[in-house]
Amino acid sequence: MDLYTSKQRWKLLLIILALAVVGGSLFYSNQSIQKIGGRERTKARQWALALRKKAELVDLNSEIFTALQEKERQKMALVVRANRTLLDASDLSMSQDVDFALEIIEANKDIPFILLNDDGSISQFRNIDTNTSKPAILQLAKSWIDEGRSYQIQVFEDMYMTLCHGFSQELLRLQTHSDSLIRSFNADLTDQKSLVPVLLYDPQSKKVEASNLDQKELSPSKIKRTIQEMTARYQPIELTIKGSKKLLYLKDSEEVKQLFWLPYLQFGVLGLLVFVGYLLFSMYRKAEQNQVWAGMAKETAHQLGTPLSSMMAWVAHLEQQAIDPMIPREMHKDLERLEKITDRFSKIGSGAKLIEGDLAATIENNLLYLKARLSQKVEMQFELDGERPLMVLHNASLIEWVVENICKNAVDAMEGIGTLRIHIQEVAEWVHIDISDTGKGLTPKQFKTIFEPGYSTKKRGWGLGLTLVKRIVEEYHKGKVFVLQSEPDKGTTFRISIPH
Repeated sequence: MDLYTSKQRWKLLLIILALAVVGGSLFYSNQSIQKIGGRERTKARQWALALRKKAELVDLNSEIFTALQEKERQKMALVVRANRTLLDASDLSMSQDVDFALEIIEANKDIPFILLNDDGSISQFRNIDTNTSKPAILQLAKSWIDEGRSYQIQVFEDMYMTLCHGFSQELLRLQTHSDSLIRSFNADLTDQKSLVPVLLYDPQSKKVEASNLDQKELSPSKIKRTIQEMTARYQPIELTIKGSKKLLYLKDSEEVKQLFWLPYLQFGVLGLLVFVGYLLFSMYRKAEQNQVWAGMAKETAHQLGTPLSSMMAWVAHLEQQAIDPMIPREMHKDLERLEKITDRFSKIGSGAKLIEGDLAATIENNLLYLKARLSQKVEMQFELDGERPLMVLHNASLIEWVVENICKNAVDAMEGIGTLRIHIQEVAEWVHIDISDTGKGLTPKQFKTIFEPGYSTKKRGWGLGLTLVKRIVEEYHKGKVFVLQSEPDKGTTFRISIPH
């Protein structure tokens, strides 16, 4: 028992040590990964804040562009009024207004405009390259009119001229710069796949402005869930672009997620390898133990065979002598017992042959033999549910050894005083043999350990009896043996189940 207890303690110590190493490694790995993820999130926030500044710059540029557009529109409105003044002048009394109008028109050095006659022909144009052909000028005028940048000027009651205008070169340059900023802003959103997943969302129109997420996550059926998942991890950052409020959502990259699960995957694979290695080691160890068991059993049967034959000859010689006939008769019984033991060891070592027979008769005959050799203070009860014969495939010699071992242990547990009950019942495809005693009982912790080699609750004994029982029932008869129930100071019930 001391050997088994020491073994259990070492196992427990090694398990605790292994768990401590695994737990410490997981903790350290998680801490490192959390730091890496934290640095990535910090960089993502810094990038998002820089993006906010860029958005503010885009918005400011847009405001400036809008203001300049308005000023040019006002300037062109003034030019239109000047042209109307010129075209409506009919007498010299308005010469002062005409001069002022001419000054306004001449002062316009940057905004291009085209004045068209009533029939659509070109009357005049300003701030347009003189090398430009008339068809090109007419096409340009048409595009300006389509864009809504034109005015009607009444010359006579039924005659109108059209003045259309474009934008100055400076304003066009600023517009190009503004478009470049917007494209750059959108590119910063969609091209940051290596940094962090982002989503720019317009809460007013409920549309995705830009994102580097997979298209499946942006589908109408999943966009709401995607936003909820991103919000659960990071609070969205508000951006204002061209006067419209946008929300920028962030989430952890796939690399950080993979790093988070990497230690668990590593230890899972390592644990699987250790487990497979342990199974292989146990399998080989069990095979080696089986060879040792078989070898020891064969050797024991062989060693008993030689002196047994000699003793039988000596008993035969004594029977011819003039001595008390009871002496050789009793010696014959002991020799028969030794022959049975030798037969048991021989069958364990070479493989037991199972023969269909009456299992109840096998057990009952064995109990009759035991009853004559057990304490008279032990009451033995035998019960069988069902009819005889109970035909079961079994090895009678080995089953007798199983019952004998358990019964002897039960008598020892009762210290020679109590009731020993053997109950046999047939249930479905099994035959259950329940052996109950009124001894000191077992603790739940002992239910499995009592079948381990070397385990014994007695001061004397090798602790191999129940180990042999388990081997005979499970390996030779393909059955089961276990503690059905037990209570301290009340008794124990062992169940042997043999397939029927």
